[in-house]
Amino acid sequence: MTQPSYAAQSGATGHGALGTVLTVLFALACGALAANLYYAQPLVALIGDDTGLSPSTESMIVTVAQIGYAIGLVLLVPLGDLIENRKLILVTMAANVVSLAGLALAPGLTTLFAMMLVVGITSTAAQMLVPLAANLAPAAERGKVVGNVMSGLLGGILLARPVSSFLADYVGWRGVFGLSAGLIAALGLAGLILLPRREPHGERSYAVLIGSLGKLFMRQPVLRRRGIYHAAMFGAFSLFWTAAPVILLRDPYNFTPSGVALFTLAGVLGVFAAPVAGRLADRGYTRVGTIVAIATVIAAFVAALFGGASLAALVAAGILIDLGVQANLVFGQREIYQLDATIRNRLNAVYMTTFFLGGAIGSALSSPVLEAFGWVGVCVIGIAMPAAALAYFLVVDGAD
Repeated sequence: MTQPSYAAQSGATGHGALGTVLTVLFALACGALAANLYYAQPLVALIGDDTGLSPSTESMIVTVAQIGYAIGLVLLVPLGDLIENRKLILVTMAANVVSLAGLALAPGLTTLFAMMLVVGITSTAAQMLVPLAANLAPAAERGKVVGNVMSGLLGGILLARPVSSFLADYVGWRGVFGLSAGLIAALGLAGLILLPRREPHGERSYAVLIGSLGKLFMRQPVLRRRGIYHAAMFGAFSLFWTAAPVILLRDPYNFTPSGVALFTLAGVLGVFAAPVAGRLADRGYTRVGTIVAIATVIAAFVAALFGGASLAALVAAGILIDLGVQANLVFGQREIYQLDATIRNRLNAVYMTTFFLGGAIGSALSSPVLEAFGWVGVCVIGIAMPAAALAYFLVVDGAD
């Protein structure tokens, strides 16, 4: 089957390059792939009970997936600037299907963590699709297009928690990952038919390509700052959404997994932040939007301080955290995609790797902090992370 081909040097291919059907496929595939990292967040206690993990180490299940994602961002996503994009995306999605099936069938902890790592690595196919969409979009509408695609990706992230919690009551945690394997396989088949070819004009070797990532971080101040801002934001996000379901399963709430699913639906409202943030960025409101987004997450954790006894406070915190984090993500992507159209995969890889490492730190802290210092300890760290990002933003933004 012959696929349309697009030149790598073009920042856009015209207004017709990314039609409705293709935009929907991009959004759905990004959402389904990104969701793989979040299905486990509300299930860590169930997985821990089934596999013998202690409560203080349960959050490492989420951390391993995020570390895997960071590895994939460094080692796989930059290949989009070197080899044909359609083939790269479809092969990575196929590997994702195999790893999800392996996770669902994992007989012990060693296989569980190994497969979770590979799931994280191969789920980075989502971050190959986003820059491809940006390359196909007209420059004047890039923020809107990225926002629309990101709304699908963020929808997957936000729906992953309630979907996995709900399904776990019926098919168990293993069934959740088995069903995800089926969904990714179906989307891969659709991509085989619909995804366009994009042949980059990469002349560098793979080693040189990967070696350039650190140089980009050091030499691109906008990329560096945006990565650091969102690392703090995503760390707070991971901290909250890994710890909150755990306390809901305990006294005084004693929720079932389905009850946790209803709670996590609160975060789904965050999906609306992406297209709005994209349009605001196109109109030049990135600076004020960033300040509002970070301040929103700080306010969310202040509200969460009362969540040990107030479900309403927890729900409000979940809504605000997701709104703030998703808006800040789009503001950051819009900024870095303006830097150099020919290396968007590498720019995206550095940005995502930076903040996913922040997310891995947040999820790794959630279980030990919760066990040692309780919910208040979680909230204090959750306030400190975005507060540090806001202080850094106010001091250095615009200095370069």
